[in-house]
Amino acid sequence: MSNSDLNGYRPSSNEPFMNDRQKEYFRKKLLDWKEDILRESKDTLDQLAEDNNHMPDIADRASSETDKALELRTRDRQRKLTSKIDKALRRIDVDEYGYCEETGDPISLERLEARPIATLSLEAQERHERKEKVYRDD
Repeated sequence: MSNSDLNGYRPSSNEPFMNDRQKEYFRKKLLDWKEDILRESKDTLDQLAEDNNHMPDIADRASSETDKALELRTRDRQRKLTSKIDKALRRIDVDEYGYCEETGDPISLERLEARPIATLSLEAQERHERKEKVYRDD
């Protein structure tokens, strides 16, 4: 299926869940998201390298170190996110994408649209979060 076949397409509950067109739609969405993240990471690295070359003042260097720490934390989050995107792409390849890892039920298209790396249905996610909260409060 070509990208032109997906122009203007939005998955709908009026069609079979995770049919080929839906899988390709989410594959493209995930790949585009990953590409954006990688581009941002490259821009961050380029900016850090450029900043390192122009820091004669100690206050500027201290500020730059703080910025670098923030950028590195951001890059770590981006790395974890790209890993989740890769896992979602693998789930598409093995026809597990879109189904809750806990219950096996379909994850709503609305949830997948908002969070294409979701692995739990909304109900299972809420149960998981309630359970985490109980353990955190102990």
